[in-house]
Amino acid sequence: MDIEGIQTLLPHRFPFLLVDRMLEIEPGQRGRGLKNVTINEPFFPGHFPGRPIMPGVLLIEAMAQVAIVVMLSVESNRGKMAYFAGVDKVRFRKPVVPGDCFISEVQILWQRGTFGRVKAVGTVEGTVVVEAELAYTLVATENDPTRRSP
Repeated sequence: MDIEGIQTLLPHRFPFLLVDRMLEIEPGQRGRGLKNVTINEPFFPGHFPGRPIMPGVLLIEAMAQVAIVVMLSVESNRGKMAYFAGVDKVRFRKPVVPGDCFISEVQILWQRGTFGRVKAVGTVEGTVVVEAELAYTLVATENDPTRRSP
């Protein structure tokens, strides 16, 4: 899935859109997404001057965005918004720097109703740099065809 397809599912836009392309996707099950990390990212001047490192919270966010694409690719979830409900078991293993190709691999562990949990692993050149479990909730929006009027 290219960036145009991603933008039909995600509400995020520059500078907070952190997935450039989906490499693999099984709607509602799993996916792999790519973020090309460049020196032009707006956070690098302050994190850190002279030694740019992608902030850990943005690595988590990049993995979450890939998970959202996987969840919202399911027709019955179209038009919904996904919100974080929790982040657990986070481990940062190596820094991500300009020039890296950050790959997010996500697997939906379970979903019951509007709540669910995702296993996420981020890699650079095949080396794990971050991993976490992400909890989420799906919320109806005005664009959700299943939304009931108040």
